[in-house]
Amino acid sequence: MQATSFTFDPDTRAGSVLLDDGTPLPFDAPAFDAGGLRLLRPGQRVRIRTEGSGDARRVVFVTLQTYPDPGA
Repeated sequence: MQATSFTFDPDTRAGSVLLDDGTPLPFDAPAFDAGGLRLLRPGQRVRIRTEGSGDARRVVFVTLQTYPDPGA
């Protein structure tokens, strides 16, 4: 699934993405670390994996669109 980076805190390695329909989804440090990134800038196009649905939906993997997804 693709999204756009919305916020990112380099100290906590957590942030949020915007889905293509405008829905924001937060991600935590483990989701960021899983993608092998060092930094994320707002507006970057990213690839994500999510788990759950509705209010329990969460991002479990985030990386740049051009990086491989080892779990796919």
